[in-house]
Amino acid sequence: MRGSGFLAIWSDVAAQDLTDYRHWLTREHTTERVTTKGFLASRVFRAARDDLNRFFILYELDAPEVLDGEAYLARLNAPTPWSQHIMPRLGNFMRGGGTMVARAGRGEGATIIALRIENLPETPQKLAEALVACDGIAAVQIGATDEARTSVPTTEKGMRKEEGFFSGLLLIEALDLTSLQAALQRARTIAPDVLGRASEPEIYQAMFTLDARIADFG
Repeated sequence: MRGSGFLAIWSDVAAQDLTDYRHWLTREHTTERVTTKGFLASRVFRAARDDLNRFFILYELDAPEVLDGEAYLARLNAPTPWSQHIMPRLGNFMRGGGTMVARAGRGEGATIIALRIENLPETPQKLAEALVACDGIAAVQIGATDEARTSVPTTEKGMRKEEGFFSGLLLIEALDLTSLQAALQRARTIAPDVLGRASEPEIYQAMFTLDARIADFG
């Protein structure tokens, strides 16, 4: 990631809506987002499970101010017809953004854990560096959520159920599942206060990536 800001989104999709959702996401929505001023890239992941269609989307932002900036709010207040059809169908929707306070490693891993955390580490960079030193870990990022910027009322927000709030994001990116599980155990050992108040450690696999540098076809 290049920017200092992020936006993280989790949601579940019913089986009958899956094809439409994937087409909407890859053919319209991510392009719309990353061609908005301040958005740099979008990464889409799918949970590695058979019983549920769960997705995680990470947007890279130039800065956290993008979240309540004029360009993005204009998009949120003018959802496309396709977005108006999809948004009310998304279940267990969670959304939060803010500042990436720590990063370590190089590149991106295809197998990740994206944890919503309530206790931010006292020294985020130290934790990120300790975890990225584990075998098979490509990158670790820690974000602090800005509730005020994330919770601005918009037309799009009004189409969804209550989103809830989380204090931060812990993202561990690995080369394989075994490495990811070992790093997660390491995190539990060295940062029990952080992991003790975190979401369930869902495993996700990379599905789709779009960078703003190649997204604007106009």
